[in-house]
Amino acid sequence: MLLNSDQDELDLAESHEINVTPFIDVMLVLLIIFMVAAPLATVDLPVDLPAVSAANQLDENQPVTVTLKKNRSIAVGDQLVQIDNLAALLNQATQQDVNQRIFLRADRQVAYGELMALMDRLRAAGYMKIALVGLESLDQ
Repeated sequence: MLLNSDQDELDLAESHEINVTPFIDVMLVLLIIFMVAAPLATVDLPVDLPAVSAANQLDENQPVTVTLKKNRSIAVGDQLVQIDNLAALLNQATQQDVNQRIFLRADRQVAYGELMALMDRLRAAGYMKIALVGLESLDQ
């Protein structure tokens, strides 16, 4: 009987180690919840934002701007160009740097298909970083 009581005392001994398994389970569940909820936090809601007076911060280099005018003429910077010579003039303006961002402006009355055709020309010339330029309106 003495042996049996010694065995009971060993079974009832307290463990002083922390069991971290439930903590890890809770952290994994929270991680999954945040991973699912993060894309939902970027919902585009209409918000009336205040206007700022700070000027836009542009690169020190003068940006290369391609303009598609109402009469469908194309200009690189201030220089008018034929569509067939667009790639050559862009290469000259960017010093052959196809990784440079090209700012694309188009008249409001230009058809969407014509703007997309110009963007395709720019991509065919190797310029993948194309930024569309628009006017900021304070009264909406």
